[in-house]
Amino acid sequence: MLQVSIIGASGYTGAQLVELVCNHPHMTLARTFVSAQSADSGKPVSVLHGNLAHMTSQILEPISDDLLHTLSQSMDLVFLATPHEASHDWMNTLSQGKAKILDLSGAFRLQNTEVFAKHYGFAHTANDSLAKAVYGLAEWYADDIANASIVAVPGCYPTASLSALKPVVQAGLLDATVRPIINAVSGVSGAGRKASLNTSFYEVSLQAYGVLNHRHTPEIEAYLGTDVIFTPHLGNFKRGILATVTIKTAAGTTAADLQNAFEHAYNGKPFVRLRESFPKIDDVAYTPYVDLFWKLDENSGYAVITSAIDNVMKGAASQAIQCANLIANLPITKGLIGA
Repeated sequence: MLQVSIIGASGYTGAQLVELVCNHPHMTLARTFVSAQSADSGKPVSVLHGNLAHMTSQILEPISDDLLHTLSQSMDLVFLATPHEASHDWMNTLSQGKAKILDLSGAFRLQNTEVFAKHYGFAHTANDSLAKAVYGLAEWYADDIANASIVAVPGCYPTASLSALKPVVQAGLLDATVRPIINAVSGVSGAGRKASLNTSFYEVSLQAYGVLNHRHTPEIEAYLGTDVIFTPHLGNFKRGILATVTIKTAAGTTAADLQNAFEHAYNGKPFVRLRESFPKIDDVAYTPYVDLFWKLDENSGYAVITSAIDNVMKGAASQAIQCANLIANLPITKGLIGA
């Protein structure tokens, strides 16, 4: 059994990881942690999340530098559901031992440290760890992930956006002179568990934010290989992301070309469902899937692709489990689909 610890287990993503790890047939959840300053320190995770009410023995411990070193030597897998700054500061210690680290923050997704500093607001100095980090978009970088010691699990918006766009780029079907336009709407769980007036369910309507400067834009561009216009929106629902992507296809592209591109890209990829109509968030909420559908106007060359995911699952926790399965040489579906 793989010995697993989760740091940042009190938040929405951390709690989802707790549930997935506990249900995984090849994982044992050894310890769960929060920051030393957290008001949740010392509490059972069952007190914070009603769906985990049966887990009365799983106590949220305060993390420390000594414990980071201990975990690096004693654990097989450590999941970080932590703020970017914490993951950045702790990674060099955590990655010194045998443990494989799966980081769900944005601290190690961007290799360009100047771009990182501009969008995350602090200098990246964990150079050794950054050099070892592999991007964890599981359907596209499986071989790299399987051999990685540090996996930077993608953001939820980039997962939805890249899942929609990478097949088109890979097949050479994108008109490179026209930027893809991504409009994506996320549920309020994407803002985290900490209370804020701006993300209070009563206050949220439907609003664009981070326009033309959102930190996920360079992440999408880095792993797509082309510039995009990305506009996120906050919606008044709990979970999920619906991304609607408008592209200009290369001259002569047909609907059959697009169909073949998606089928080729995702053949044998069980977490990607190619739909026969435009998906909705309810189709993917609380699941590890990404649902895709597209439509092409062959006269104008414009296509619209829709991608739907659960931001807490495929956009975070279940994708991290996919990566862990790859590292452990297990079937990628293990602990996520069926028996």
